[in-house]
Amino acid sequence: MKPTAIVYTSNTGHTRQYALLLGEKLDLPVYSLDDADAQLSGGSSVIYLGWIHASHVKGYSKAAKHFDLCAACGVGLCDTGTLISEVRKVTAIPADIPLFTLQGGFDRSKLKGMDKLMISMLIKGLASQKQRSAQDDRMLELLRRDENYVSPENLAGILQWYREQQS
Repeated sequence: MKPTAIVYTSNTGHTRQYALLLGEKLDLPVYSLDDADAQLSGGSSVIYLGWIHASHVKGYSKAAKHFDLCAACGVGLCDTGTLISEVRKVTAIPADIPLFTLQGGFDRSKLKGMDKLMISMLIKGLASQKQRSAQDDRMLELLRRDENYVSPENLAGILQWYREQQS
C-alpha cells in the first residue's frame, strides 16, 4: 500500500520537524493528527509519526483507528534505531507495521505538570548515582541540555523502506 500522507502528533516540535522533512522527501502532504481527520478520508494509507513517552508512541492508537498505517515512527530522546522492540510492545504496534525510532530532542521549557516533575526527579536520580553506566551518563547529558537532534540523516531507515515499497 502506498501512503497518501504523513500524519503526526508532536509535543515539543521535534516530531513535527521530522514529519515535515519526511513529507518533503516523499512529496506527500503532512497533517497533524487533529487536522488529518478533516483532510483525509477514513482508511487513508498514511505514515504516522508520534512522540515517545515512557516507550509509548503518543497518538498511535487514534491514528490506527482512523487510518490504514503503512509505517510508524516514534520520536524520542534515545538514539535513532534503538528501543524498537520495547516501543512496539508498549504501544502494541503489530509486527506487520514497520516501526522506526528517531532521535528528536529535548526542550524543558515545553514540559508541563507530571512530565516536568518526572524529568526533574530523573535528572536528580541519575546525577546522584556514584557509578553510572555510559548509557546513564549519555542520558544525563541529554537531559541537562536543551538540544535538537532532528536530522535528515536520521530518516535513512524509513526512506530506504519507502523506496523498497515502491520498487
